[in-house]
Amino acid sequence: MAGIELTSDAFDDHSFIARRYAYEGENVSPPLAWSGVPDDASELVLLCEDPDAPSGPFAHWVVVGVDPRSGGVGAGRCPPGGTELVNGYGERGWGGPHPPPGDDAHHYFFRLYALSGPCVLPDAPSADQVHEAVGKQEVASGTLVGLYRR
Repeated sequence: MAGIELTSDAFDDHSFIARRYAYEGENVSPPLAWSGVPDDASELVLLCEDPDAPSGPFAHWVVVGVDPRSGGVGAGRCPPGGTELVNGYGERGWGGPHPPPGDDAHHYFFRLYALSGPCVLPDAPSADQVHEAVGKQEVASGTLVGLYRR
């Protein structure tokens, strides 16, 4: 399967995310850039999840319908053409890192999926529901991991 390169000007892969992007900070979504999206992709889906959350994988950001010809998104913005769904906090859009105080650093997986067709999800999907929905149509993907602790 083809690979998408997913990067951020705000943090490197497997490095710490600044407090500005955290839930207790400014709660601004980080800027992202991507390349290597296959020409035949019909849409992109963006998921940010914390698999280290005490209650299981926590969805921090789910965006469907992202324009596959876009190359990224600025801080605090919705990706071009995208529709932000309800995150694990029960809020629409980005919900930044907020692990329990004293926990080891949690891992925040930013995953960008290129799909062959439209992604159908409930308005407030779990991370597992996103994985299940994209798995059937994924033609490429990329991952960027950030860390955060309080």
